[in-house]
Amino acid sequence: MLEELTAYCPYCGEAFETQVDYSAGSQRYVEDCQVCCQPIEFVVHVDAAGELAGVDFLRDDD
Repeated sequence: MLEELTAYCPYCGEAFETQVDYSAGSQRYVEDCQVCCQPIEFVVHVDAAGELAGVDFLRDDD
């Protein structure tokens, strides 16, 4: 299941559109910022019903 959302880069603060696949449940992965190319750790939260509960955007060096 894909959901398009607005991500906010924790490095440059810019917003960009991306898609999140939450069909595999809660997960963590790294995607580069489409503006400044820094690595962003996406933390995808899926609830017990299998719905997207939220996404955190973290610096890869935290």
